[in-house]
Amino acid sequence: MTDLIRSGSLTHFPEVARSVGLDPKKMMQQARLPLACLERPDVRIAVSGFRRLLEMSAAASGAQDFGLRMAEHGGLANLGPVALVVREQPTIGDAIDALARYIHIHHDGMRLDIRRGGKTVMIALTLRGRSPSALNQSTDLGLATIHRVIQSLTGEDWRPVEVHFRYPPPANRDRHAEFFRCPLVFNSEVDAVLISAHDLERRVGHAHPLMANYLRKRVEEINARPESWDGKVDEVVRSLLASGDCTVERVAEHFACTRRTLHRRLAECGTSFSAIVDAQRADLVVRLVEEPERPLAGIAEQLGFSAQSAMARWFRARFGCTITAWRRGERPVAKLA
Repeated sequence: MTDLIRSGSLTHFPEVARSVGLDPKKMMQQARLPLACLERPDVRIAVSGFRRLLEMSAAASGAQDFGLRMAEHGGLANLGPVALVVREQPTIGDAIDALARYIHIHHDGMRLDIRRGGKTVMIALTLRGRSPSALNQSTDLGLATIHRVIQSLTGEDWRPVEVHFRYPPPANRDRHAEFFRCPLVFNSEVDAVLISAHDLERRVGHAHPLMANYLRKRVEEINARPESWDGKVDEVVRSLLASGDCTVERVAEHFACTRRTLHRRLAECGTSFSAIVDAQRADLVVRLVEEPERPLAGIAEQLGFSAQSAMARWFRARFGCTITAWRRGERPVAKLA
């Protein structure tokens, strides 16, 4: 199964890449990530491609703190809907619990395990699908994101008790020390941020209980996202069709695979790319054609048809009437059932 991450994670990548002398577009192309995702933060891309981009950027620039630089520009704001529910929790403990519970909505391959005991609380980070060769930049970004989320809720003076890394100590630890401002433990058995148990009881000043409850319900709805391969493809197709940029090549980029692999995986699920696109087109076209001021030529282009006439033929075959008749309300019930 391919893990996906919201492309909002790349919001600050161009800025960070340029700050270390890299061409962000070139790096994204080398990592086989779609450039268009920079403009659409809620489209999902392959976690493997995102991790590859971080490691390649660190290697190409020599900036071994690349993951930390990304975290400095991100933090809570980059987590999309997860950030909304986290920041409205009444205490730091509740906020951390919410972060651990919902982080997979933002990042399929990231898990947080909160281990309470004694005077400290461990927030352990697990990166699913991590290769034996340590993905240091992804680890740094994950731990630094936890740090930034808590700091954004408590204030700039907050600091952890310790931060643990499974990988060996870097040649220069100065940037890690500067970022985390606490004792660092390398070659640890776990990647984790340790905080004081007293921090869990700290109140979040701007929290709103009613808003938190509302947002929790909204995030629970998002939490029902598909886990199957065809379900994830369906989700990406829906996003790309809405933006007018949906081809099998483009969708394959989001999964960091070839079009042949995409077709094979979908066949194993008993469906096809064309079937998924056809179903999503049918759902979207109904909403688009019901806006009388929207030109049909523009709708055809957005949905990926070669011409308006091709869309017209498809629509009649799919719905049993012309678009003009549909707009007049003349819709054959038998065909729609």
